[in-house]
Formats: sequence, structure tokens, C-alpha cells
Amino acid sequence: MTELATRAQAFGLIADGVSAGLSAPWRLYLARGCRYLSLSVGDRGEWDAWRTHLGCPELSVRVYDSGGEIRRASVAEVILDGCRISVELVEEVSTDDLERLLVVDPLPGTDER
Repeated sequence: MTELATRAQAFGLIADGVSAGLSAPWRLYLARGCRYLSLSVGDRGEWDAWRTHLGCPELSVRVYDSGGEIRRASVAEVILDGCRISVELVEEVSTDDLERLLVVDPLPGTDER
């Protein structure tokens, strides 16, 4: 891995991932000075592929209300040569998804009643 000191090197990091078969991020943000690079991807498969490719050890998930819609933001981050790189996925989730988090799955072979 080369040091991410220039914009060309940061974009090269993304180009390397795409040439390795990863889907291109739908949004890319590179902060001035190349100290922060953010990739937004379209689905969980792309998010998993990019975070694995970059070796992102830091994962966080945030669930929030956005104008009546519930969204889940999954973020994976890594710091390479002083540059913080994050891969973000924002998904709309239904209340059914949230209710499943609150219900303990019954043991196999037992009655739910």
C-alpha cells in the first residue's frame, strides 16, 4: 500500500478495488488534504466486499428516524497512512425489522404460545 498523500493515490486505491472486481461506489468524498476518504455503496454485499478489501476493523451501526422513515447506517472504517477511510451503507428498514430485534427466537421444537 502506498502512502495516501495525494488525491491521485487516494483515487488509485479505489481504482484498484474496482479493477479487482468490486462495484464502484455510488458516491465518493475526498476531503481536502487527503486525510479523509468516504465511500458510499448501494447494498450490504458491496459494503462487505469493500470493508473486507480495505481491511476495516472498526464497525458501527446507527438506526435513526428520517422524516418518518427508519434508516440504518452501517459504517466501516480504517486508518491507512494517516488517512481515515470509511465505507458507508444507508438502508431503509421497516418496523418489522425492528420488532424482530426485540423478540427472542423460540427454541426449536417449542410452542411460541
